[in-house]
Amino acid sequence: MAAHPGVLEAAVDPSGAVRLEFERDRLDRAGIDRLLADHKLGFSDTPLARTAAAPKRKEADDHAHGVGEDHDHAHGPDDGHGHAHGGFLGPNTELIFALASGAALALGFLLEWLAPDLPGWLPLAFYLTAYGFGGFFTVGEAIENLRRKRFEIDTLMLVAAAGAAALGAWAEGALLLFLFSLGHALEHYAMGRAKRAIEALAELAPRTAHVRRDGQVVELAVEDLVVGDIVIVRPNERLPADGFVFAGSTSINQAPVTGESMPVDKQPVADPEEARARPASVGAASLVFAGTINGSGAIEIETTRRSSDTTLAKVVRMVSEAETQKSPTQRFTERFERIFVPLVLALAVVLLFAWVVVDEPFRDSFYRAMAVLVAASPCALAIATPSAVLSGVARAARAGVLIKGGAPLENLGSLDAIAFDKTGTLTEGRPRITDVAPVDRIEEAELLTVAVAVERLSDHPLAEAIARDGAERLGGKTQASASGLRSLTGRGVTAQFGGETVWIGKPEMFGADGLDPLGEDASAAVERLREQGRTLMAVRKGDRDLGVIGLLDTPRAAAGPALDALRRLGVQRMLMISGDHQKAAEAIAGQVGLTEAWGDLMPEDKVEAIRKLRAQAKVAMVGDGVNDAPAMATATVGVAMGAAGSDVALETADVALMGDDLSQLPFTVGLSRQTRRIILQNLVVSLGIVAFLVPATILGLGIGPAVALHEGSTLLVVFNALRLLGYRDPSSSR
Repeated sequence: MAAHPGVLEAAVDPSGAVRLEFERDRLDRAGIDRLLADHKLGFSDTPLARTAAAPKRKEADDHAHGVGEDHDHAHGPDDGHGHAHGGFLGPNTELIFALASGAALALGFLLEWLAPDLPGWLPLAFYLTAYGFGGFFTVGEAIENLRRKRFEIDTLMLVAAAGAAALGAWAEGALLLFLFSLGHALEHYAMGRAKRAIEALAELAPRTAHVRRDGQVVELAVEDLVVGDIVIVRPNERLPADGFVFAGSTSINQAPVTGESMPVDKQPVADPEEARARPASVGAASLVFAGTINGSGAIEIETTRRSSDTTLAKVVRMVSEAETQKSPTQRFTERFERIFVPLVLALAVVLLFAWVVVDEPFRDSFYRAMAVLVAASPCALAIATPSAVLSGVARAARAGVLIKGGAPLENLGSLDAIAFDKTGTLTEGRPRITDVAPVDRIEEAELLTVAVAVERLSDHPLAEAIARDGAERLGGKTQASASGLRSLTGRGVTAQFGGETVWIGKPEMFGADGLDPLGEDASAAVERLREQGRTLMAVRKGDRDLGVIGLLDTPRAAAGPALDALRRLGVQRMLMISGDHQKAAEAIAGQVGLTEAWGDLMPEDKVEAIRKLRAQAKVAMVGDGVNDAPAMATATVGVAMGAAGSDVALETADVALMGDDLSQLPFTVGLSRQTRRIILQNLVVSLGIVAFLVPATILGLGIGPAVALHEGSTLLVVFNALRLLGYRDPSSSR
């Protein structure tokens, strides 16, 4: 499939989903349908499910688009090393066959050595048995690779074993197949550990749920739950669905999804009707996720998603897809292999005819050529990077961090700069009213009544703060309502109240786009409050300025320690970008320990700021994944905070911190840097072994020792990568 014109890359992940990267101008939807049907992957009658959103900005993905759909064939990743190799003896069939090959080889060798008077066919029978067990899976894999027009390590090994048999070196051929099959079996076992760490996520959600229907509690399969079902969750049970708490209070261990180390208190929503109408507006204190663990209180939750659409299901699906997305190092090694393998084949052909120029029998030249083919096969190089990426992605997922593939995993570990959005990232995202400054003999109550009526219609954090704190200052006496709310992106809102148009927004909104500038009194109030670092909302009704409301956000308690941890990891530059006034941005930056803050930025200005930073260094943009999506897409790596339950954040970010916890960021950067170190170590080992074995086999090293060293290096890089599954950040409790 990968050889088809227009296809850049084709891979099948362990869950059975195909991922394609293709050139849009050379291959269309109909062409992809035909291609999948031609390869008999079972897609011809099923519409394609697109697993990638809009094309990303990375160079390799500018013309790429991923598509995927489940099918029934158990194909492994396209690198040729991901086959599960189960069988009639269970998942360890290949390992059992390898050990049987070794046992037959050992018996044949002992008979030949200890009892030389026995008939020659007896040890030969054991060697042939060793050939059969050792070559069983290797032959199948070689045939599959040749069918796909790929000349892989499996084929080289079979050719070398057949050559040894042709020369009468049955023991050496059997040894080659035994070591190769044992190496592959152990490699698959080790890689399976990393994959099981990911698959274990899918098993977190229970298979059944207790649902209240028609006045009775019935037990249903989670697949039968529908949106709006009331699910009863008993103490210490796992939650079967995403939703909100409808009745009861408890604390819930959300670590399986968000990575939070402490249970989170949950309480019922104040207004179930509002929660049903706007599920995205449900607060964290009432929001619950499938797979998390209930505490000591019995609760009832109302489901807001089907089982296939829960946050946990999305995480499992995206992590599984991430395994097929290649990192820059992996792309480099594949380009290297495409050049290196033909050179090795050419060298083997030259060595095959060495007997013409060197005084030696053809047998020796043939044997040496086979040994070089085995020694120079880049098996360890092929597995060096994907094994590390798979382990790193699995470890991050276990800590509540979703990393979408090798590219963001590597890039995050090489960052020089990080830009943080202010609201909801470095701050709690829960600003409070600190100042109310009415003007022109307007009463504070009138100013707040208008502001509360309009801002109740909006779900922006500043609007929620004005509606909440304003109503509190009014003593809950206001029942006035506004209508026709319209958002002016990045500036404010406008609505109808009392038969007149009301504008509420940044002071800079006034005096632009046809709006009259603020009057002298309102401008003076703006300047006074701005010097104190307040975030300001000016209010106008009709043609009269009512006044200015000053707000202040609360810095996150974890912000300072997280920034210190990032500095210790070597991140050289950190800054805050915000739509707030420069003074307000500087005030918050000073409280969290940042020396650089860029304020007065509209969404398009944030994109330009990130573009400017990216021209100087690799930069990550950390935000909430909604308002900051364009800036996150422009950065080298986009990081979304508090992504659990947010479809937009999960789709737009390269890295999603599922919990609303900034301390996950230094953990993730530290994991990424450790992953880069392990990838480098693996490349040095794999290339070093090849650099040693090629000249060594040319100079006479036998096939047996060459295979032992070759397969040993493959296992070494895999087990080195698996160390990432146990990664712990010294500054973190994860």
